[in-house]
Amino acid sequence: MPTTPKAQIKVANLAGLFVEHLIEIGVATRPSLTAAQAERQELLGDLETYLERQRGLSPRSVKHVLGFAARFLAHRFGDQMLDLAILNARDVVAFMEHVIGRKTPYRDKTLSSHLRSFFQYLFAQGLITTNLSLCVPRVHKPWGARLPRYLSPDEVEAVLASVATNPRRGARDYAMLLLMARLGMRAPEVMAVQLDDIDWRAGELLVRGKGKRHDRLPIPSDVGEAISRYLREERTSTTIRTLFVSHRAPNRPFKDSQIINSILREAFAATGVKPPTPYVGSHVLRHSLATNLVRSGASLEEIGVCCGIDRVQQR
Repeated sequence: MPTTPKAQIKVANLAGLFVEHLIEIGVATRPSLTAAQAERQELLGDLETYLERQRGLSPRSVKHVLGFAARFLAHRFGDQMLDLAILNARDVVAFMEHVIGRKTPYRDKTLSSHLRSFFQYLFAQGLITTNLSLCVPRVHKPWGARLPRYLSPDEVEAVLASVATNPRRGARDYAMLLLMARLGMRAPEVMAVQLDDIDWRAGELLVRGKGKRHDRLPIPSDVGEAISRYLREERTSTTIRTLFVSHRAPNRPFKDSQIINSILREAFAATGVKPPTPYVGSHVLRHSLATNLVRSGASLEEIGVCCGIDRVQQR
């Protein structure tokens, strides 16, 4: 029998997926929305447009904001019609206590930031008269739990060396990881790099960050050599302008950054390096860069100037 929440089979989710499949193949029809459901769907649709066009959030962030917004509305109003004008700070705190009390709060920061985005939208549209985003509390975490999980410099180099010698796709994967390990780039930023973003003459790279913000970072010699090797030896697409594409035809850009996580998992298994967290995420290289620079005596300002880490602080 399953003993952990992750191991438990969620029958409701499976049933929902099965029903969606039946609707897609035409075996079943989608039931008509109630007035309350239609009202909520319209609100969330407008919120999605606002987050994409005005806030410039990534698709993943938009998805999370919509998810938390829907959960908040369900918690406060159930299946009834919305009355947004009556919302107050007590409703916000009660919802956060409800979410955090149900399981280990491994995404406390994400919960707070995404709720703020939702309430900022409501206030900006005049749907509420008080900016409730200012009422969203921060959830306390012990200091040790907030420290970034990182690899030592030797472990980082071992992982990079393992990826570089992969006979199947070593040049591409090595170049992607090196951008994160040397420049502190996020995985979605690496996925978004275009061929035209590389200024070889100036030795600079245009980084397409969060909120549609663009920054220019210097290209270290080893990063430039890694990208050049990938372009010469492995990249075969002649029509796609995205730098990193799949090796399998038709050589399309990646839909998300899960490819990075897969590369890291294989490298950890091959080298025997123990991941700093049970979940192997791409941020481990970014956190390792910042942490090891601080341990070497660099100030936060110097790290920002040299590696672009200041982009995190400025947002």
